[in-house]
Amino acid sequence: MAKIAKFGSYVILTLSPLERAIAMHKSPRAKYSEIISVKKVKKPWKHRVLRGIGAPGLGLSFLVSLGTWRLRKGKNFVAVYGRRPGYVITFHSGEFRQWIVTPKNSESDIKAMFEEFLSRSDQEG
Repeated sequence: MAKIAKFGSYVILTLSPLERAIAMHKSPRAKYSEIISVKKVKKPWKHRVLRGIGAPGLGLSFLVSLGTWRLRKGKNFVAVYGRRPGYVITFHSGEFRQWIVTPKNSESDIKAMFEEFLSRSDQEG
């Protein structure tokens, strides 16, 4: 299962070797300064959250979605497992517009890593 980590000025979505093979992509990384928002979502499978066409990667509804999802205005990286709550991390620029993940990290780890973004999105709605 994917794990989010912060190394220096970068945030990395660490994938296992099996996940990298299925997603046909190495572990995505982005500059921490490029993050616009981090939002917790109860149901990452909802159409408003998980949009586009999955290619390349694997998509089995409500079981696993792993890989690149292509949209008209860019692409997202998705690592969603089961019906667990997840996070949507939105970026200003970079390879992906968003990461949509149900990470292995605990909720307290995520809150500590993205405290400034989570508090801002909680106030906005």
